[in-house]
Amino acid sequence: MGQMEDLRLFTVIVENHSISKAADRLNIAKSAVSRRLHLLEDRYSAKLIDRAPGRWNVTETGRELYQRALRAVHDFEEIETDFSSTHAAISGPLSVSLPREFGISFLKEALMGFIEKYPEIQLTVDFDDQLVDLERDNYDFAIRITPQLNQALVAEKIGIMRHHICASAAYLAKWGKPNNLQALQEHQLLHFGAAKRGRWPLISTATRKTYPIEFTPALNSNSGDFLLHVALQGQGIANLPDFILKDNLQTGALVPILPAFSMPEFFIYLIRSDKRRMNRRMRLFAQEMTLACL
Repeated sequence: MGQMEDLRLFTVIVENHSISKAADRLNIAKSAVSRRLHLLEDRYSAKLIDRAPGRWNVTETGRELYQRALRAVHDFEEIETDFSSTHAAISGPLSVSLPREFGISFLKEALMGFIEKYPEIQLTVDFDDQLVDLERDNYDFAIRITPQLNQALVAEKIGIMRHHICASAAYLAKWGKPNNLQALQEHQLLHFGAAKRGRWPLISTATRKTYPIEFTPALNSNSGDFLLHVALQGQGIANLPDFILKDNLQTGALVPILPAFSMPEFFIYLIRSDKRRMNRRMRLFAQEMTLACL
């Protein structure tokens, strides 16, 4: 057994909090696991796990070794996986969870391109805005759009999503264009969500201070695409993200409101469980989604 296998064995012991459970997982004798742990401690001249009847604690040295060994083993296994299959067809299952409207409206072309490029990968795509447990629900990836993310997740920021407050020229011709925040609150505001009271945390582009406005929505909906069509029909002022608006601001179909203020930026994250080892399929998917969100 080489040094890399010893490090892998140590990570399995720590993760299972037991020599016997680690032996079962590795399908080797408990005595062999115990012996390799002793040899590892001798090699580094340090106690890695403080173990005695009724006591099991990973030492400070053991915790540091575990973190570094985890990265080393991960990198080694990636190399083994990638280069042993370089000339083989890229195949196997890949399961992802995507926000419904963002996935269907914005990522559809990228997903179709991925399917065409790698037809042997069995891709499962769930379009759902609900939070998912990546490990329990067996997802390789989830993509989420949020201003903040749970730090416990393994996440890569792959894009930025900006919101814009806008209305049609027909609406503004009928009701006038608001020139301050108080005037904005008095308009027909279209709100994403089901709350009886809406809240838009507007940021001054000059001072970067936040000026939240609260209002009673003229219309609530959980569909940004529906709110876009309502705004295009001249029924109110909407606060919508880039991927929903598409080119409607550039063509003049919608007019920006209060350009001296902006909404907080949302970040597009590609997330995975820290227990899910990146394989070649996952890295290829990550590359394609990153390019799509640039």
